[in-house]
Amino acid sequence: MTNKQILLKSRPVGEPKESDFALVETPIPEPGEGEVCNRTIYLSLDPYMRGRMSDRESYAAPAELGSVMVGHTVSQVIKSHHPNFSVGDFVLGYDGWQSYGVAKGETLRKLDPNQAPISYALGVLGMPGMTAYCALLDIGQPQAGETVVVSAASGAVGSVAGQIAKIKGCRVVGVAGSDAKCDYVVKELGFDACINRKVQDFHAELKAACPNGIDVYYDNTAGAILEAVLQQINLGARIPLVGLISQYNAESAPPGPNLMPILVKRALIKGFLVGDYQHRQPDFLSDVSQWLRAGKLKYKEDIVEGLENAPKAFIGLLQGENFGKLIVKVSNDPTI
Repeated sequence: MTNKQILLKSRPVGEPKESDFALVETPIPEPGEGEVCNRTIYLSLDPYMRGRMSDRESYAAPAELGSVMVGHTVSQVIKSHHPNFSVGDFVLGYDGWQSYGVAKGETLRKLDPNQAPISYALGVLGMPGMTAYCALLDIGQPQAGETVVVSAASGAVGSVAGQIAKIKGCRVVGVAGSDAKCDYVVKELGFDACINRKVQDFHAELKAACPNGIDVYYDNTAGAILEAVLQQINLGARIPLVGLISQYNAESAPPGPNLMPILVKRALIKGFLVGDYQHRQPDFLSDVSQWLRAGKLKYKEDIVEGLENAPKAFIGLLQGENFGKLIVKVSNDPTI
């Protein structure tokens, strides 16, 4: 038995290519004092990883060339030198793109497979779900009767943010990349409307869907969608800026939208990093778990089989090919 790893081989220019990654095999690592060795079951693929592949200045250090690509994982403990973890425990960690990883015990969160599917810890009950919850409620502060627009509305973050806005009594309008995704967002998730971002006259479609203007824009993409939204924001609008998907593959900085409406409408745009909101995790887990059990929140996963397929799946994620939270199944899940 060996440890399969996917390394960052080269820094991409523009869109990543499969040749930017390398698949290698190494011995299974041994844990040291206070550490555990985990067998990876699920690997999360998320848009932020594109930024970690570049060496541009950002909120986090870039991944090192020749190192294992970073990423959250759900795993099972196979060897433990930590008193809080036993062989067989399921844990949420950050072991990256590999089939086995060693982690310090204090960096892991134990999972209970009887409470929810363990893969949910990478999505609706993990970083994406907490991003949706905290950015919407703490920055967006939606009030009943207001209009909330969510970009990348069928994705892991946007789908949860929009459903929470509906729970709070808002009119919710999604933006997605295909008619099929829009149908899902409206018919399955309960959004009031959803616009295909590829329509010919996006500005007109957005205005028709938001007759009373826009009070909160949950922004996963920036770019042209943000530019259109700014023309229709209301006085005192709030914009949680959560992602920049439209420019992750850009080779140079794109032209920005006209920010005059921000001034005129006295709107708030605030950047959001989930790491700043760890104090909100108990509230997040309590509320979202309750909404899931009550059927108020629906959640979709897009699962790819095999670690070797992670690079191709990640490239597709940046092109909008996934439908739901993108996860790689690295090994057998004994809970199902």
